[in-house]
Amino acid sequence: MATKGNPGDARTRSSTSIFIVVGLCCFFYILGAWQRSGFGKGDSIAVEITKQTDCTVLPNLNYETHHGGDISSIKESELEVKTFEPCDEQYVDFTPCHDQARAMTFPRENMNYRERHCFPQEQKLHCLIPAPKGYVTPFPWPKSRDYVPYANAPYKSLTVEKAVQNWIIYEGNVFRFPGGGTQFPHGADAYIDQLASVIPIHNGMVRTALDTGCGVASLGAYLFKKNVITMSFAPRDSHEAQVQFALERGVPAFIGVLGTIMLPFPPRSFDMAHCSRCLIPWHGNDGMYMMEVDRVLRPGGYWVLSGPPINWKTNFKAWQRPREELEEEQNKIEKFAKLLCWEKKYEKGEIAIWQKRKNNGQCHNSEVNMCPPTHSDNVWHKKMEVCVTPYPETSDPNEVAGGEWTPFPGRLNEVPPRVSSGSVPGVSVETYHEDNKLWQKHVNAYKRVNKILDSGRYRNILDMNAGMGSFAAALDSRKLWVMNALPTIAEKDTLGVIFERGLIGIYHDWCEAFSTYPRTYDLIHANGIFSLYKDKCSTEDILLETDRILRPEGTVIVRDKVDVIIKVKKLAEGMRWNTRMVDHEDGPLIPEKVLFAVKQYWVVGDNNSTSSR
Repeated sequence: MATKGNPGDARTRSSTSIFIVVGLCCFFYILGAWQRSGFGKGDSIAVEITKQTDCTVLPNLNYETHHGGDISSIKESELEVKTFEPCDEQYVDFTPCHDQARAMTFPRENMNYRERHCFPQEQKLHCLIPAPKGYVTPFPWPKSRDYVPYANAPYKSLTVEKAVQNWIIYEGNVFRFPGGGTQFPHGADAYIDQLASVIPIHNGMVRTALDTGCGVASLGAYLFKKNVITMSFAPRDSHEAQVQFALERGVPAFIGVLGTIMLPFPPRSFDMAHCSRCLIPWHGNDGMYMMEVDRVLRPGGYWVLSGPPINWKTNFKAWQRPREELEEEQNKIEKFAKLLCWEKKYEKGEIAIWQKRKNNGQCHNSEVNMCPPTHSDNVWHKKMEVCVTPYPETSDPNEVAGGEWTPFPGRLNEVPPRVSSGSVPGVSVETYHEDNKLWQKHVNAYKRVNKILDSGRYRNILDMNAGMGSFAAALDSRKLWVMNALPTIAEKDTLGVIFERGLIGIYHDWCEAFSTYPRTYDLIHANGIFSLYKDKCSTEDILLETDRILRPEGTVIVRDKVDVIIKVKKLAEGMRWNTRMVDHEDGPLIPEKVLFAVKQYWVVGDNNSTSSR
């Protein structure tokens, strides 16, 4: 019969093990240095042993030995494993802030009912959202662009409703996406080439795009071929699962709408904005929606409007709409574009393209109402207004307001204009470079633990506390994309810096659910997020939301203080996650630790979770 060992003996054995591993690391470090100096013999053996000795990962860590003071405040009840039960099957595609039934209780004016309306705390679910029966890991990119397993999003309505537009075709056990759209039924490539005849899409000057009313996001899917990353959004409405299909294809997207609330982005974020029959009333609300596009569009950026009312004279009969109505719509759009001082660069067929001016000096319009300077501060849940966001000051008529952006990929690691100008309090050129180096180091350490991190296994990645986007920059690869979320309570507002690097991101409050479907992300990175929200909302709620938006067999990396990591680990073990806790790459005496977790595979009806199919 096995007997329970003395805790003191366990600590001694653990300490001895750690000292042995550390000693071996030091020995092979000295041996490696000696052999590299030219005096050592048996170089290949020494190099191979050094490679196999991972000094940063120590099994069975005894944190009490090193950090007794940090974990002494943890209550015994917090170390008990709490088991979370599966939610009912009806919640397979549950979106807590975009629930269809709840939406119908809000006003329909200006699409208010399609905006975020989260359940109050007392109505939140405290169970695990199941995957549908038959769920499988999505195809790797780029195959996922064209094929989605039927079981992952079993909704056929768009195959009928959009059949002639080549959005989506049902073929056996998969959906096929031919690359068509309402305005490009024969494929996105030719459509993009037409845009590229006016917009510098090919040379890296246009890197970030915003697609409003995106459908299944075929434009964003095919813009990846030009190294353009597109933030696509559409409401959860009668076009069943359109954003869900986009995400299953491996394309950045979120549930959203232009309604009454400002978009969750800082000013001057995107190089290009696009609407292809997006059904947004650009002519209404005194131009408020065009003013919001102007706010998030960088100086010199482009706006594309494709479909009604453009070229109404030719198409009003096909559109089955009165020509007078369409004429009035286009006249109003042209009027608002003139008020914004956008220059019309192109109109052919049903496509019109405008370019935003580069600075305030290029246009003097006394008719427009300017927003106050603080208008774009704290845009989260802030009401949209009929006003134009002012430009940053310039001293030269040819100067680009806010700073000139360099072509991508150069801009990824160059000092962003917001940093070089000192526009972000607490962020300097020096701290920016230090942050880049730090996250390169962290990511290299992650790769030593998770050796498939940049293999293509993880396509959709979320950074819950993105800072300046250095985690995403260190991972940069065409095999993946990162949604850089900046918490609304972050000390520094650096989301503008992230966009200036040619990355995408979004403001979010992690006390609320994210605007996406279940099973969106292959990998989620949480740096300090639980410490940040320690006094704001419960760790349990944030973890349940993380589980909701994580795919089965997806990975979570949590970096935080040791006492926080221990609490998270205990909760995760009751959520059908397999976990592994490791030391900071600088050694066991650093109080910051890293937790690697993998969500087990299970679907509706499974009584017990399984780590493999």
